Amino acid sequence: MRFPRPLRPGDTIGVAAPSSGVAPSFVPRLEVACAALKERGFDVRLGEHLVVHDGGVAGTAQQRAADLMAMLLDPAVAAVVPPWGGELAIQVLDDLDWDALAAAEPTWLVGYSDLTTVMLPLATRLGWASLHGANLLETPYDQPAGLVHWTDVLATAPGTPLTQRSPGRHKGPGFDDWEADPTTAGERELPVPGSWEVVGGGGVDVTGRLVGGCLEVLGPLVGTPYGDVPRLGRDLTEDGLVVYLEACEQDAFSICRTLHGMRMASWFEEAEAVLIGRTAAPDSPGLTQHEAVRDALGGLDLPLVLDVDFGHVWPYLPMVNGALARVVVDGERAEITQTWG
Repeated sequence: MRFPRPLRPGDTIGVAAPSSGVAPSFVPRLEVACAALKERGFDVRLGEHLVVHDGGVAGTAQQRAADLMAMLLDPAVAAVVPPWGGELAIQVLDDLDWDALAAAEPTWLVGYSDLTTVMLPLATRLGWASLHGANLLETPYDQPAGLVHWTDVLATAPGTPLTQRSPGRHKGPGFDDWEADPTTAGERELPVPGSWEVVGGGGVDVTGRLVGGCLEVLGPLVGTPYGDVPRLGRDLTEDGLVVYLEACEQDAFSICRTLHGMRMASWFEEAEAVLIGRTAAPDSPGLTQHEAVRDALGGLDLPLVLDVDFGHVWPYLPMVNGALARVVVDGERAEITQTWG
């Protein structure tokens, strides 16, 4: 794995939208989020195609790919973060210059949701590390005790262990209305108790290289050159993988099918454990989201941990794809320690 250098004060963070753009009504929130980065000591560079007036996506596939390539290849840009996710990042994959990226020094790509469509092949094709964390418009929020803001994660020195622990609580249903109040910031309320669940009970203490993302967008990459996790696992066989996956909005039937397909495609052959993120996605008649995971993956001879703090239910535990992670879940701890570089 190749890890970009740590983020430093004064660095430039680029904002590019490989998927959805920002509607005019959300531009004030975009400005607040950029100001939050500047308050943390960073310069901000905006991509050419960010604001959209129709169509949702931030330009054609070629325009979005060009914006992302320009920032990933610019030595003056230390990290690239999208405004948010979306639906169609898959459109840009064939328009990225993978040879040019392979020859370049790696740059941090940050995000989650549809951005994992791009982050996964950075790992499988190039061995590039990236950060599964918040998107730009969530940057003004503070992390709860136990978790680390994504900019601070990227500032971690190579070889320095970074331990994050579950706060044991999470956000309830609904979204903050950024159109009505674009200045929303600080620490969010976490009214709902929640803990990590080990399928079958007992404790977990495993180590492996992190790789994963959002099930709805990674499922279509299974069996393609962009989603060759089995080969990545073989390349990293000495360490093994900790595969992390989360559902955004698909029902339990759909998630069950996707997980079965991943299993049949040997996605978990080199896995030491599978982590499933907390989800607000709907159950299906006779099948819950938890049951979908157990049905598809319960026969694997490895630990399955449910309701981990990542995905689309705040708070998010930032994870570096390619980092060596130790996952510990027992009666006292629910934590992940990452080391990279």
